[in-house]
Amino acid sequence: MNEHGPLARSGGPSRLCACAADSTGRLGPTHALILLIAFQALGSGLFLAGTSLSTVFALVGGLGAIGAGTLTLARGGRRLAAVVVEAAVRSGAGK
Repeated sequence: MNEHGPLARSGGPSRLCACAADSTGRLGPTHALILLIAFQALGSGLFLAGTSLSTVFALVGGLGAIGAGTLTLARGGRRLAAVVVEAAVRSGAGK
């Protein structure tokens, strides 16, 4: 055992979580699974509380869109953000 604990590798920083995002900043499969379960639990909870199904879909879809937009803008994806905004404007206009 070295000075950084039993999980540390010699010659580099320790990585305590094997599910951590890779160096590109993308979510790992464990994070994606946790998000999927969270969205399903939120939608199920809202439905069981008596919320109409169309409202549940609108709320969960809106949260997903906000999250995707935030990640896109945080990574500097201006072109993708422009496509998403254009699609939202067209769907709002009924085209």
